[in-house]
Amino acid sequence: MSADRSMAPVILLDGVRKSYGDVIAVDALSLRVQRGELFGVIGPDGAGKTTLFRIVTSLVIPDEGRAEVLGLDPVRDYRALRRLVGYMPGRFALYQDLSVAENLAFYAGVFGTTVSAGMRIIEPIWRQLAPFADRRAGALSGGMKQKLALCCALVHAPGLLVLDEPTTGVDAVSRTEFWELLARLRDDGLSLLVSTPYMDEAGRCDRIALMQAGRVLALDTPEAMAASYPQPLLAVRGTDRLRLLAALRALPHAASVWPFGETLHYTDQRIGMPREQIVVELTQSLHANGMRDVVVTPIRAGVEDVFLRLANAA
Repeated sequence: MSADRSMAPVILLDGVRKSYGDVIAVDALSLRVQRGELFGVIGPDGAGKTTLFRIVTSLVIPDEGRAEVLGLDPVRDYRALRRLVGYMPGRFALYQDLSVAENLAFYAGVFGTTVSAGMRIIEPIWRQLAPFADRRAGALSGGMKQKLALCCALVHAPGLLVLDEPTTGVDAVSRTEFWELLARLRDDGLSLLVSTPYMDEAGRCDRIALMQAGRVLALDTPEAMAASYPQPLLAVRGTDRLRLLAALRALPHAASVWPFGETLHYTDQRIGMPREQIVVELTQSLHANGMRDVVVTPIRAGVEDVFLRLANAA
């Protein structure tokens, strides 16, 4: 492989657009995914993630723009591209009545290879599935179904792995295990494109794109994106959350207030204002409104804070 080829992005999208009637699913979207990168597309349902991934994997033809995946045009070179990409759709798409071993053998055969030939790449995952080799795929737990689907997407040793919301509907322990498997694959040199609606999974990616209404709102590393939050951010905790939410949103310098678990995240409009001073002001104001049990704490922004700010400004 030449130096130029090895440095080329595995995915290059420039001004890609796709509509279904009056609905714009992907809107003039541009991004690059680098070789050996675990790239995450983060956004809620309806953001356009699945359409984007289907364009990348040659399953949907874009209306406009340029797409290049592994150096190939997904429209013109779709036959060659499909042999080089592993795709795991959002819904479990394997054969429910076939056993674990039969599903894996079938997908290996589709790609003209064998399970034994693909064992080098799937072996860490297969170790967990092997005790259930004779069990019907439909009888597996959610987490084990996802691991089987991952094995089937990897058995032909693809150059790019595309996973559409692979942890949706999976328990927290299985989610963690699955992301650890993806990190191991990335460390072994595989390029990965992953989507998720879970903002807390963003930190497991090398870079992320925040997506809403078919557009990329921001693209950077999770750390840099969180650090870009420009305004003072504070967590406010109190017993009467509904009353507290209304009181905070009524404050003259409130930029936004959003529920986050047991706390409310309060963003102040005054960029550069010392957060300690804002803590004092908020505490005094809330005490004056009869909420004596409130606790106000300065915090660092997370990816979800950034997403909410950008999505509501768009």
